[in-house]
Amino acid sequence: MRKFIKNMRNNEKGFTLIELMIVVAIIGILAAIAIPNFLNYQLKSKTSEAKTNIGGIKTSLEAYNAEEDAYKTCTESPDSNPGKAKRAWTDKGGFGTIGFEPAGEVYYSYSVTAATTSYTITATGDLDGDTTDAVFTLDQDGEATKPAIGVF
Repeated sequence: MRKFIKNMRNNEKGFTLIELMIVVAIIGILAAIAIPNFLNYQLKSKTSEAKTNIGGIKTSLEAYNAEEDAYKTCTESPDSNPGKAKRAWTDKGGFGTIGFEPAGEVYYSYSVTAATTSYTITATGDLDGDTTDAVFTLDQDGEATKPAIGVF
């Protein structure tokens, strides 16, 4: 009987502590690489709001110009940079006059600087909360600027 029990212990299958520690270390390394990349892609996806709304504002400005023969200046709306959390849209600057209202809440604040024959649309946001604003612009000629890589 003793011999049988001794043979059973020698034939046990499983992982050693060292093997488990190596697996945990590998998972930790993969997580350290994957999580920052995921957060960066998440921030990039939120920039699509700015691009979409700038396009909508441009369309509204062109329609307003067709009726009024001038572009309209719209002050920053919402009145301050929403930051990391979405905020309800509040038109503080005349976007309703040109017929623009975004669908739902926004991450960015928007403004239009206009003259009789030109305009510049600006979207400003700070999605990562580091006090560095990401600024997108678009003018009447279709010239667009976007933030530097890594600024959101």
